[in-house]
Amino acid sequence: MPQRVGAGAQSYPDTSQFPAQPVSASAQGGAYSNGAQYRQYQQNRQYPQYQQYPQNPQYQQNQQYSNGWQYQQYPQYQQVPAAAPAVAAAPKRTHTRKSPKHGFLALLMWLATAGIVCIMAIREIPFGIDGSRWVPLIAGFVPWLAIASALFLLLSLLWHRRLLAVVSLVCLIFQVVWHIGFFVPTTSLSDEAKQAVTQTDANGLPISTDKYARIMTFNTTTGKADVNAIINEVREQHVEVLCLQEMTEGFVQRLEAAGIDNVLPYHIVAELHHGDNGGCNGIWSLSPMQNVSGDLVEVDASRVAAATITLGDSQVRFVSVHPSSPTRGNQGIWGEGLSSLSSLKEYDHTYVLMGDFNATWDHANFRNILGSRFVDSSQQSGGGFHMTYPANSKIPPLIEIDHIVHDKGVVVGDMQTVELAGSDHRALLATLEAQ
Repeated sequence: MPQRVGAGAQSYPDTSQFPAQPVSASAQGGAYSNGAQYRQYQQNRQYPQYQQYPQNPQYQQNQQYSNGWQYQQYPQYQQVPAAAPAVAAAPKRTHTRKSPKHGFLALLMWLATAGIVCIMAIREIPFGIDGSRWVPLIAGFVPWLAIASALFLLLSLLWHRRLLAVVSLVCLIFQVVWHIGFFVPTTSLSDEAKQAVTQTDANGLPISTDKYARIMTFNTTTGKADVNAIINEVREQHVEVLCLQEMTEGFVQRLEAAGIDNVLPYHIVAELHHGDNGGCNGIWSLSPMQNVSGDLVEVDASRVAAATITLGDSQVRFVSVHPSSPTRGNQGIWGEGLSSLSSLKEYDHTYVLMGDFNATWDHANFRNILGSRFVDSSQQSGGGFHMTYPANSKIPPLIEIDHIVHDKGVVVGDMQTVELAGSDHRALLATLEAQ
């Protein structure tokens, strides 16, 4: 309790030497009107920093206690540590369950891919064996496999079917390599050749004294083709050499009556024999023919017509061919006919073979004809596939069995197919440049 000193005097002890002690509210009389002012006084003396920062949360917390002594008894209120930043939890990996529908489709793609692999293996069956039963029929559709393999590759990547994607990719690579020549040319015509075949003389006929010529081959389907359509195409395309297959005697007569000799005055027609493959073969030309033959090599299906024609300074021997089709029971005859044509590689002429080969680039028997000397113009020109069969049908042309095969001494390009009435084949046209 404070002591009185002198009369009427009242003093208080010096509290600066002692720590603050709890004081009851009843003892906080004297100079302070109430205990709250005394507590504020004690706090201001020992903790002056709280006077300047009344908004400090530590100061506000201290107001809950009567003085600084009680505040010292609760050190946790002297400094409030900052809360640690929240750490984002690592995303939880989820595994998407494969759709049962995709699983079923993937199974179907596996089965289809297995079929593609088998067909690709059939394509590589060696010459002499690929004429067995159904092999030639299946091999003719090999070019279309690339579309299926590309589709399966895309779907397998989308559905995360890695093994199927790898197999589809390998199949696609093989198919592209086999047919790259159809889209990337290995030879090309000169600008002079492209321009020359568009020129005509005073009579409206192509100029026949140069080394360039527009050529055409067409299967007339047992002579049912429209002869007027053929002659009109010859005129419009400035054709100088025309090879026809499956002609009957009646067809030849109608063709002559329609005026074929007015545009192509020289011709050779092979003799028609019973059992020929739909009819005989023939060649028509704007320029005179030399060394003509109606039976150049032995092909049981139909006689092979041939003639040598001068183009510039070159002598080119044209051949109209039509071996048997590889239908059931005729595979042996088909293979023998192609083998006979391959014997022309042993002769010294510059050959251009045109006609319905009943074989595609993917048949080993057809590639045997080419060997290291001949080339298939479609496979060398880079103009894409030239599907010729079937024609005049609800089904679009699906296979390329009509060809222009030639020696490497000439260049063939600017190829196109044209549908003419009456035939189940499309006509195949091209520009030839003799070297």
